[in-house]
Amino acid sequence: MKIAYVSTFYPYRGGIAQFNANLYRALSKLCNVRAFNFSRQYPNFLFPGETQYVQSSEKVEVVPSLRILDSINPISYQKTVEEIHRYEPDIVLTKYWMPFFAPSLGFVLLRTKKKCYNISIIDNIEPHEKIPFSKILNKFFLSQNHYFIVMSEQVQNELIKINKDARFIRLLHPLYDHFGKKIPSELAREMLNIEKNKKVLLFFGFIREYKGLDILIEAMSQLDDSYHLIVAGELYENKDKYIHLINELQIEKRISLFLRYIPDAEVPTFFSASDVCILPYKTATQSGIVGVAYNFDLPIIATNVGGLPEMIEPFRTGLIVQETSANGLAKSIEQFFQESKEKFLKGIETYKSKANWDYFAKNILSIYEKLKNSE
Repeated sequence: MKIAYVSTFYPYRGGIAQFNANLYRALSKLCNVRAFNFSRQYPNFLFPGETQYVQSSEKVEVVPSLRILDSINPISYQKTVEEIHRYEPDIVLTKYWMPFFAPSLGFVLLRTKKKCYNISIIDNIEPHEKIPFSKILNKFFLSQNHYFIVMSEQVQNELIKINKDARFIRLLHPLYDHFGKKIPSELAREMLNIEKNKKVLLFFGFIREYKGLDILIEAMSQLDDSYHLIVAGELYENKDKYIHLINELQIEKRISLFLRYIPDAEVPTFFSASDVCILPYKTATQSGIVGVAYNFDLPIIATNVGGLPEMIEPFRTGLIVQETSANGLAKSIEQFFQESKEKFLKGIETYKSKANWDYFAKNILSIYEKLKNSE
């Protein structure tokens, strides 16, 4: 069997590229896979971070790929189709996370769906930030697929709303297990200049308005001095409002800010130094940060939005905040430290046994057999 995997790979960085690299590796154990990559993912003026690319100092898994698809150049769309046809795959696999990519990925799938089975992994359908013509773009992309993989009930419902006849399977988001092993907590805290006896909270990942960092900062002002917050991630918006809020609440000594992209080699330090990972999101589908936290045996405290409860409650791997507010979050954080950590660790171990890349990859091959047998 041959799979043409059309998405974002090295040298791009971030959660999507990391997901694709892990799944590519798992699929490669089972069949022939070729990665068709973007030659241009975002135009620079649309990208809110410092860079889209892996830096020379970063150690990441290099996935061999053909960099051919330019997200805003229609000529490249047809060239990508031609290269895929030369490869003669049985499956064209894509990952979809925002309507911006509907024209490029959708065109490719439109031209391959008569010769291959098109299967898409859907991260999001409704974008976190408003995008013009998102409904039309989503409908175009989704209509080019034979089957979908979703990872939350919210995305499942959004899919059915657009296409009530959509064929899909819902799978757990696999753990990100490529960052290496935990290190001793005391050593990690020393490296980050954090007192060893603190109750350490971690906010990790790209910082966007919908992720609710402002709620968490306000919650910190309601907690006593035994709590310390680490904020680690690249800002995708102006940092001034967060700095102003921290200073206004006079809690700057209780927050460690690492406002930059965190390379893979540093990830174990931040998670090993922490007692719990906080996801104070205002909106969400699912979160790849959950998969990183569980890899380091770190429980989660998350707001009750999108698919986050599905990744926590069934396995009792943390706490769900019923009220998306600073007060509700502060109370849940206090409650967490009154609970036995062993209870959460047992739930995380159960999640680990079910959410892995090999299981995810095998399901893709099972989908192919299902589609083939239904002809």
